Amino acid sequence: MDQIFSKWQPQALSLLRFITGLLLFQYGVAKLLKFPPDSPFAKVQLVSLFGAAGTIELILGGLLLLGLFTRPVAFILAGEMAFAYFIEHFPRSFFPVINGGSLAIALCFTCLFLATAGGGPISLDAMMGRKS
Repeated sequence: MDQIFSKWQPQALSLLRFITGLLLFQYGVAKLLKFPPDSPFAKVQLVSLFGAAGTIELILGGLLLLGLFTRPVAFILAGEMAFAYFIEHFPRSFFPVINGGSLAIALCFTCLFLATAGGGPISLDAMMGRKS
């Protein structure tokens, strides 16, 4: 069983990177481009902490989607997610199930993993022969 699954590990890494980038990118789109209009982020001011987060998520989430500069981008995004958790969620409660911070924690550690593992074989980094 281990041989069967480990054969697909490189492709799964690329898929994990892509989906993580897509999730972060959608938050950037919601915060900055106000799409979809009924999103809870549709009222975010561009010049605010949420606006800055949206800019980071839109640009770096897009780079993560493409697998370009994966390691440094993922490291920055991991930091942003940790910052988001401690600024927005942690003050509400210690417990993530109560404070709504579960996704921020999951994205933080997924990005931290991607910073160490890279973007996988299906990425612009791999196509250009980069290690990042």
